[in-house]
Amino acid sequence: MNSKNDVLDNGPFFHGTKADLKIGDLLKPQHLSNYQDKKSNYIYFTATLDTAKWGAELAGSKLKERIYIVEPLGDFENDPNLTDKRFHGNPTRSYRSKSPLKIIAELGSWERHSDKEINHMLTSLKRLQEEGKNIIYD
Repeated sequence: MNSKNDVLDNGPFFHGTKADLKIGDLLKPQHLSNYQDKKSNYIYFTATLDTAKWGAELAGSKLKERIYIVEPLGDFENDPNLTDKRFHGNPTRSYRSKSPLKIIAELGSWERHSDKEINHMLTSLKRLQEEGKNIIYD
């Protein structure tokens, strides 16, 4: 975990989801994951819009895709599911925290990935799941 003197990233930070939230709401761990059928021990977020778009587009729900600008209210760490496992370093600037994230704004409009890109990602994730390799260390 980072300390107050060891800032991993200054943001801004984003959270992509299909949940309908309001400014001031807190995103907290111990809610159902967007990607697995279980409660998550962490809340995940990113400092890149592209990664937030994937979060919104791939979230398992039929609701509207949303990207929120969030403020971490406590310490956070690099997301070990991406950092040095799928990508060298942390190019997606992906993080997780056991502390809440405060919703400070919602992006009103943003450009989705193409249907072709989304379908390719979904196919890749399905293949990883079938191979037992789509594991989220939470």
